[in-house]
Order: sequence, then C-alpha cells, then structure tokens
Amino acid sequence: MSVPATNLAQSLAIFVLCTGVVWFSGARLAYLADTLSDRFKLAKSLVGLLMLSLATSLPEVATTLSAAIQQTRDLVLNNLFGGIALQTAILAMSDFWARGPITNYPRKANHALEATLLVLLLATGLIIIQLGEVFVLFNVGFGSVFIAFVYGGAIWLLRRYDDASDWVPVDLPDPEPLPFPAPSGLRARSNAQLLWQAVAACGLILVFGLLLVVFAERIAVQSGLGASFIGVTLLAAATSLPELTTSITAVRIGAYTMAISNIFGSNLIMLVLVFPADILFRAGPILRDTSPTVSLSLSFGIAVTTIYLIGLIVRRKPKIGTFGLDSILVLLTFVGSLVAYYFAR
Repeated sequence: MSVPATNLAQSLAIFVLCTGVVWFSGARLAYLADTLSDRFKLAKSLVGLLMLSLATSLPEVATTLSAAIQQTRDLVLNNLFGGIALQTAILAMSDFWARGPITNYPRKANHALEATLLVLLLATGLIIIQLGEVFVLFNVGFGSVFIAFVYGGAIWLLRRYDDASDWVPVDLPDPEPLPFPAPSGLRARSNAQLLWQAVAACGLILVFGLLLVVFAERIAVQSGLGASFIGVTLLAAATSLPELTTSITAVRIGAYTMAISNIFGSNLIMLVLVFPADILFRAGPILRDTSPTVSLSLSFGIAVTTIYLIGLIVRRKPKIGTFGLDSILVLLTFVGSLVAYYFAR
C-alpha cells in the first residue's frame, strides 16, 4: 500500500485516526453479527468462529500475504504468532465488561474443544520449527501443508460438534439483563441491509487495518526499534485491533460465546495463514531458520490458551474484582511474553 511520506508525529496522528475507524467498524460488526445470528437462528459460538473471526482477521491476512511476497520471513511469522498471545490477552481484558469471569458462561464444550485444537496446532508449529522443515517440495515445506490439513480437520470437527450437548455445566450465571444492549434500530433492518452493513464494516476494517499496519511499520523505523520486537508487539497489536473492539462489544451485549469463539477462531486462522505465506515466500520453507522470537511466541500462545482451557473446565474459580483468576494469569503471561521478546530480539 503506497502512502505519502510522513514524519514520526504525523505517523502517530494517522495511526490514532485509523484506530478510531477500525474501532467503530469492529463494534458495528459485532452488533451486526449478533443480530444476524438471531435472525438466521445460528449459534453465536458458530458465528464467532466462522464469520466474526474471519472478518476481524482481514488485516492479518492482507499483511501476512504482502509481507510474504516481500520475502520478509520474520515479519510474517512474528506478526502471526505474536498476535496469538495478544488476542488471548484481549479476551482476558473482556472480563472487565462481563459479569464475572467470561469462562464461566459457555454452556457447552465447544470452546474447550476450540482451545484444545488450538494448542494442538501451536504445538505442531513448534515441533516443525524445531525440526527445521525436513521435507520440502517446490520451496514449500511439508510442515505448513500439514498445518493446513490439521486446521481443516479442526474446523470440520468443531462444526460437527456444534450441536452436541454431552457436556452441560450447572449453576451458570445469568448474563441478562445487560446495561449495554445492541442498537435497537438493527432489529428493524432487512436481512439485505444487515448483510450490506456487515460487508461495509469488513471493508473499513480491511482498508484502515492495512493503514494501521503501514504506519505501525513506519513508526517502528522512525523510532529506531527492532523489526522482530515490533513484529510481535506494535504490528501484532495493530492487526489485532478489530478483535479487540468486536470482543469487547460482544461481551457488553452479552454475546459471551461469540466473543470467545471470535478470539480462538482468529488464533486458528493465524496458524493456517502459514500455508499461503509459505507458497508466496520463495526463498525456501518459511518455517525454516526462524528467529528465536517465533518459537517464543508459539510457546506463549500454548501457555495462554492452556490457562483458558483450564478455566473453561474449572467452573468455580477464584476471582479478583470482576476478573477471573484465569484471565489474570493470561494477562500476566502476556506481559511476561513482552519482556521475553525484548530480550530475545
């Protein structure tokens, strides 16, 4: 994306402006997704997993493929894998708007299954990186192909399991009534109007999300910070902004399962994007000869996802204020990851 030259102050100002547009568009998309799920009688967890996560991942998709074409391996992988712990921390921050720990609300095991499959994919990526992509065909590693197949199987299993009810907890908190209802005007809109608004919101998220990435990279250069550190912090934060606003909005209107599936679904997409990136990266397998921050980001992704998996299984957990112990541990782990990235840069 070609944009005029700017100094550091101008880059920061435009970055803030783009943040505002993405925030508004993401919030609107969450309202629309909630309304559409009711209109078409779809499970909110399924809408979060398949619709909302894909829509909010558009900046990551475009950024990843663009960086792969430019043959910048570390930027691709640090942006993808660094965003996993960050997006899980976003879910942890949602406890502030929820009535109690957010992991108390799911009534079925879908989210525990999502977390388990995510851990499997993260561990698979870490194993492949440690092995160094032994099998290669046309400069594409077998590992990235395998990750794509596992992802496809995970989505199939999650879709098949969506209607299952063999794991139903008791004594659940009631999320209603909520002080932040969705805009009432959406209920009067036709299906076509809701869908067009959703498409428009996705378009704004894509365009201004990409501008966020452009100016995040520019700020990194103008401030003199390292590329690897910026990839797993500022750049990952810029591309994760849509997940932040949609998740917070979903929690505020009581769509807790949609918020959780949005984050886990987005993290799954981050992993499968390795496959198209590997095809576009022509210097060899993209998962070979990676920087230390790549393995670290995968490891921290496993850690924060496992913490939430435990939180989903343990229904009665200690809490501090509105935050569940699992969310507090996720936030502390994420802060620890930033320190680790800084020393490993």
